[in-house]
Amino acid sequence: MRTFQTSSSRGAGSPDVAGFYELDTGSIQYVVSDPASRRAMIVDPVLNYDPKAGRTGTRSADEILRHVEQAGLSVDWVIDTHPHADHFSAGAYLKDKLGTRLATGEKVRDIAVVWRKLYNMPDAFEPSTFDRVFADGESFDLGTLPVRVMLSPGHTLASITLIVGEDAALVHDTLMQPDSGTSRADFPGADVATLYRSIKSILALPGTTRLFVGHDYCHDGREPAWESTVAEQKASNVHVKDGVGEAEFVRIRSERDRTLPLPDRMLHALQVNLRAGRLPEPESDGHRYLRIPLNRF
Repeated sequence: MRTFQTSSSRGAGSPDVAGFYELDTGSIQYVVSDPASRRAMIVDPVLNYDPKAGRTGTRSADEILRHVEQAGLSVDWVIDTHPHADHFSAGAYLKDKLGTRLATGEKVRDIAVVWRKLYNMPDAFEPSTFDRVFADGESFDLGTLPVRVMLSPGHTLASITLIVGEDAALVHDTLMQPDSGTSRADFPGADVATLYRSIKSILALPGTTRLFVGHDYCHDGREPAWESTVAEQKASNVHVKDGVGEAEFVRIRSERDRTLPLPDRMLHALQVNLRAGRLPEPESDGHRYLRIPLNRF
């Protein structure tokens, strides 16, 4: 199975985008770089986690570190597009290894309020664990490339899209590949109609814009795929292709969501990812423990 792919720059104003497929959760991690300056950012990295054994590992993040070193890149940012429900973030691990800045969208504060109540941890999940929380419309430079942050709520309250240069957008868990459709919108704070409007904003980008998704579940057994274009999504996405209105999308997405179980890592992952990927502090015996709310879902 193919687990690595590079989408090369198309010229001035266009980034290189390297994608790393994580088999256990179908997650895709990215290293986005400016060919002119060799400056880079890492997006949505995975800290490996075995829920049966309660064991974490850094295999996937270490693969990214090797790529960064071999490609001669300098990493300016590690960014989580939202607090992930299906995998642990390796953001804190990579920040410690690279001495870089760790960021997410500012609406993480709203998600923290929801999950403090669910975990009964009123003082937990302070956004100060991130070096930066980006507002909708905020921008920064990645070498010679501008990066614009676009709030894309629906899948979560805090989801952001990163529009890089002239022809690339990392759309996290909002869109899937066209044959898989879109992401679920039934978690606390999610909203199906809001998801539809966020997707429409993404599909208003130029048709040649490369779109990089956060997951792929290999529809009908095909190889993993993580790049499409705005034009391809508009033509053939099974949930939101041209002609699908908001009411129809809400019906399709809601019916699908009612059949889905909770991700097996969700209750484990949120308390880590709202702390920028940092595991809970060791207790008196030197070991770390997760907190699981019972009978809340």
